[in-house]
Amino acid sequence: MMPRSPSISLRSTLAENIRAFRKSHGISQEELADMCELHRTYIGSIEREERNVTLSTLEVLAESLGVSVTELLTTRTNSDN
Repeated sequence: MMPRSPSISLRSTLAENIRAFRKSHGISQEELADMCELHRTYIGSIEREERNVTLSTLEVLAESLGVSVTELLTTRTNSDN
């Protein structure tokens, strides 16, 4: 059985939302990484849609950004920005 890959659109939504929430809080990738106890390059790779994050990482990111996991995975409209 072949391993499954998440849809590109879901990774794209996650990347866009992390970037948008991070910028709305005025924090850098490095600052977010420190808050999450992750490496700064890992945050960049998530934002470039290169990583499939685990559920526990989603929880840490959401908590650090003050949003829900659902908000990280939901496509935002322009009025949400």
